[in-house]
Amino acid sequence: MKMIYIHPHMDEENFDIDRVSRCGDIVPDESGRMIPDRGTTVPLAMHNLNLNLKHLRYFWAVASHGSIARASEALFVTPQTISGQLRDLEEQIGDKLFRREGRNLVLTDTGRLVFSYADEMFRLGVELQDLLSGRTPGSNITLRVGVAMIVPKLLAYRVLEPILQMQESVRLICSEAPLVDLLADLSVHKLDAVLADSPVNPTLNIRAYNHMLGESGVTFFSAPERADGLRKGFPESLEGEEMLMPGSGSSLRRDLDLWFERNRISPRVIAEFDDRALMKAFGERGAGVFTTPTAVENDVLQKYGVEVIGRSEELTERFYLISAERHIKNPAVSAITEVARNTLFQQR
Repeated sequence: MKMIYIHPHMDEENFDIDRVSRCGDIVPDESGRMIPDRGTTVPLAMHNLNLNLKHLRYFWAVASHGSIARASEALFVTPQTISGQLRDLEEQIGDKLFRREGRNLVLTDTGRLVFSYADEMFRLGVELQDLLSGRTPGSNITLRVGVAMIVPKLLAYRVLEPILQMQESVRLICSEAPLVDLLADLSVHKLDAVLADSPVNPTLNIRAYNHMLGESGVTFFSAPERADGLRKGFPESLEGEEMLMPGSGSSLRRDLDLWFERNRISPRVIAEFDDRALMKAFGERGAGVFTTPTAVENDVLQKYGVEVIGRSEELTERFYLISAERHIKNPAVSAITEVARNTLFQQR
């Protein structure tokens, strides 16, 4: 993107573009927000600009959701309407906000600049709406948490359980979906936080912050009738053994594949699951060996009636709470992170 520096006393009628300095730098300020370097480096058309809030909201929705189609679904308007609003906004600004890379829309430098301010503005709007809705100290707090499908349900419960024990009345609303869908909802403030087994990909155009809850070793389980034989000589006993594996989208699956390769073990993978609860249900019925975080080992033993055949501290699963806030202010979210870090993931 071509950027120009305009002197505050320059006469636009006598403006000579060849005599002004050019600059292409957009840099983060102390809070991480992207701003033009040296404060006044902006596209010429953006001077004396009166932005249309509807245009800006549609642009923000497209940047947050990653596509015009998904933004149109969220806003209940047609893709053609959004495309028209984006064209109007780009004409008003005098610069492109997106460029195409294959089938994806990617923010330009100007787009990143506009998005950083739009995101801050609409986030503050949501906070203002909450205040004006009559929420007062002592009234019910609503906490909307998205749980990535690959996160074990028993662990999700243990992480979220402290909310139910708070003195303040908290209404917990949980939703489950693939991580990318939950992050899209987080970016438009439909969720307060997301529980995931991996941090946010820095290439995504969303304002989100990773709060690591902790890490856990991995425990291997089987049905009781197979446990004694598999415990002897673990992990070599897994050679050729029927194995239930997490789906390819999970960070644990990649680590398990590498761990088996390092130990020269080739189990027979008979099923893969994005839903870890379903994987345990198959394991309970004796379909094969399965894994779960050691942090919830006792919960698995009590619920499923299976037995431990071995553990690995080489394998670790990390879990994150992802929020739109750099510093957590919500008391319910603070309770989650505190208990997880100080209790749940301290158990070995």
